[in-house]
Amino acid sequence: MTTPELHNVYKAVNRPLTILGAERKLFFVALTMGAAGFNLFNSLVTGILLFAGLYLLALWASRTDDQILRILVNAKKFKTRYDPQKLKLFPVDWRIRQ
Repeated sequence: MTTPELHNVYKAVNRPLTILGAERKLFFVALTMGAAGFNLFNSLVTGILLFAGLYLLALWASRTDDQILRILVNAKKFKTRYDPQKLKLFPVDWRIRQ
């Protein structure tokens, strides 16, 4: 019987790649949209505000769940399941005949 081989696995391998706490793809989307807002409106304040808002959204998404945006984008593709706890009201037409 042979002894199993042990391999070192470093923590950095399983850690998501982030820039300033936000996932790098979301950070670059926020940066690009901030630059686009700057070019579109010709205002530095608009570009900074747009970047800051999208960066905070990316930071929240990265801390909540790494795949939350992918889940939200793909959620529309799947059919909703029946949930008996949800109350689904249907419209009732009340007309009085004269």
